Amino acid sequence: MSPQVVRIFLLILIFGSVMLAIEGIVGWLRASRGSERAINKRLKMIRSGIDRSVIMSRLRRDDRRDVNLPEPIAGLWRVIGRVLHGAGLSASPGLILLVMASAFTLLMVSLSAFVYFGGLGFNLGKLLMIFVFSISAAFGLPFLVLSRLADSRRKKMEAQFPVALDVFVRGLRAGHPVASALDLLTKEMTDPIGSELGIVTDEISYGADMRDSLQAMADRWDLQDMQMFVVCLAVQNETGGNLAEILENLAGVIRERASMFMKVRALSSEGRMTALILTALPVLAFVGLFILNPSFYLDVSDDAAFLPGFIGLVVLYFIGFFSIRRMIDLEV
Repeated sequence: MSPQVVRIFLLILIFGSVMLAIEGIVGWLRASRGSERAINKRLKMIRSGIDRSVIMSRLRRDDRRDVNLPEPIAGLWRVIGRVLHGAGLSASPGLILLVMASAFTLLMVSLSAFVYFGGLGFNLGKLLMIFVFSISAAFGLPFLVLSRLADSRRKKMEAQFPVALDVFVRGLRAGHPVASALDLLTKEMTDPIGSELGIVTDEISYGADMRDSLQAMADRWDLQDMQMFVVCLAVQNETGGNLAEILENLAGVIRERASMFMKVRALSSEGRMTALILTALPVLAFVGLFILNPSFYLDVSDDAAFLPGFIGLVVLYFIGFFSIRRMIDLEV
């Protein structure tokens, strides 16, 4: 055998060995990531040794400090808490509000000092401009990002719920009681529904009524599918019947409703994209231009028409925002 043939043969062996090694590494990484995704947040916390009551409190976000606050602040507290829960973040509403308020104060003070010491002159128009910019940058943009994260996680919950019902029905038909079938879901389903049902099972194990725990989960997420699930359990508990068949029919209804909803979303996609652009673009353009070239606004703030014009612009923006939201808020 010639040296040239031996060399080609060795190169082929080396190439095959490298390809097999890469394939093995990629397969191991995929398997490890798959097993990591199969474990929801609640099970990770249990594995780390955290007490069940602490886990339940963290995931459920027990925070009743809003009861002692005045109503406007308490309402904002509840809204931020709902958004943070939907986004799956562990930060408290108080911390988020503190960070936003600190950022607002820092922007107000630094921009006011820049205008004053920069010799640009200080008047009511400039103060209003600085105030609106600080509100938009410190409160508007972070809340917009958190809302998008919460909407994305909410959509994932809606997609997981029919699958969870199918697993639940199979568990009932296999002979498991309702509580055991729910516990099966907490081990088989990923987040967000895996951890949410884990909260329900933990509450039941601590003595809470199953219907109340499921209703609390439905209220936290404000999903019609969960509300129908709770109603089905309540009706079956009062009147009897085949729960597995009832929930199987409910899963079919939810899937048909989701299919119809996707058709409606496809038909209304142009309007929704227009609403998104018209809602976000003015804020992003104002904040970005003010950061890059603040004199673009500050130089005209001395004009007599600036103050009423700017206030009218803000009012018209919010009128347009709520009008567009009403037009694209389609229910199926």
